[in-house]
Amino acid sequence: MSNLEQSSDFRSIVLHNTPLIDVRAPVEFHKGAFAHAINLPLINDEERHLIGIKYKQEGNAEAVKLGLELVSGGVKKERIQAWSDFMDANPHAKLYCFRGGQRSRISQAWISESGKEIVRLKGGYKAFRNFLMQEIQDAPSRFTPLILGGRTGSGKTLLLKKVENSIDLEALANHRGSSFGRKLTPQPSQINFENALAYDLIQSLDKGFQSLIFEDEGRRVGSVYIPKTFADYLSRAPLIVLETPDEERVQITFFEYIVSEQENYEKMFEEDALDEWRKDIQNAMQRISKRIGLERYKIVCALFENAFKEQQKSGNLELYKEWIRYLLKEYYDPMYDYQILQQASRVVFRGSHDAILEYLHHHGSTTSVVPNIGTTEVVLP
Repeated sequence: MSNLEQSSDFRSIVLHNTPLIDVRAPVEFHKGAFAHAINLPLINDEERHLIGIKYKQEGNAEAVKLGLELVSGGVKKERIQAWSDFMDANPHAKLYCFRGGQRSRISQAWISESGKEIVRLKGGYKAFRNFLMQEIQDAPSRFTPLILGGRTGSGKTLLLKKVENSIDLEALANHRGSSFGRKLTPQPSQINFENALAYDLIQSLDKGFQSLIFEDEGRRVGSVYIPKTFADYLSRAPLIVLETPDEERVQITFFEYIVSEQENYEKMFEEDALDEWRKDIQNAMQRISKRIGLERYKIVCALFENAFKEQQKSGNLELYKEWIRYLLKEYYDPMYDYQILQQASRVVFRGSHDAILEYLHHHGSTTSVVPNIGTTEVVLP
C-alpha cells in the first residue's frame, strides 16, 4: 500500500460502519461529523486560530511553518500516539480532514513514519458529507415509504422496534417528537442528524428492502428537521393508524415520561433529580400554555403539582396518571385528530398493535427473528 493511499468508497465506509479519525480541530468536529468518528485533531482550536491569523497575514507557506512549530516535539508524539492507539483498537480505521488536503496528508505521513499505514478519505469531510446528502436526495427513487401514525401514547415506537425495515427518526433526533419530548442528553446537530439518517437509509436499502416504515413526525423532530425533499416524499406516503385503548395509552405514557424518565434523572442528578425533573416538566407545560388555553393550563399545572406533592409525601406515582389523562384528552388528542382528518385520504389501515403486524405480514412481508433478542420482526417487501 502506498504511504499516502486515498479512498472515496464512501458507501463501503457506511455499510461496514468503518471507524474514522477526524483530524480537524474540535470546533469543526462539534459542528458536524460522521458516525463512528473520533476527534483526534492534528491541531487544536487555539493552534488553528493562530495558524489562521498567520495565513491571513503571511500566506500558506508561513502558516504551515507555524503549524509544524506548534505541533512538534512532545506534542507531536502525543498526537501520533493517540492515532496509533485508536488504530490498534480499530485496524480498519480511516482518516480525514475537511477537504482531504494538508492536515490529513500531514497526519497520514506522520503515521507512516511511525511504522503504520492508514488510508485517508479523498476529498475529506466535504466529499463524504456531499455523498451522504446526495443519498438522502436520491433515496425516494429507491423505496416505497409507509407511515405509522396514531395518538400520543399509542405505542408507535414500540411497534417500530418490531419492524426490521423501519427507520426511527425520533431515535436519530434524540427526541420524542412532542412538547414533552426533550431528553436529558442534547439533540444532535442538524448536520449529524442528516448524516445519521443517510447511514440508516444506505444500510437499510443495501439489505434489499423495497419498503421502509417511519413514524408520522411531520417536518421537524424537536430542533432538527427532515431534509425538505425527503420530508415531502414521506408526507405523501400511505398512512397506517395505530389504535390503542385510552388506558393503555396512559400506561405507556406513564412509564416513558414518569417512571423511566425519573430513573434517567436520578442517574444524572442524584439527590437533585426530582427537582430538576419537575423544572423541566414545568417548562414543557409553559411551552404549550398558549395552545392549550389559560383555564386548561391552570388545571394541568394543578394536576401535576398534586401528583408531585403526593410523590414527595408517600412515594406513590399514581396521581401522575390523572395528569396524563387530562393532557391526552384536552391537548394531544384534539390536535392529532384534526391532523389525521386532514390526511384521511392517505389512511390505508387502522388497527391495534397486533392487527397492524398482521396487516403488514399479509401484504407481502416476511417474518424473521433477530438473534439473541427473540423478538419477532416483521419485514415489509
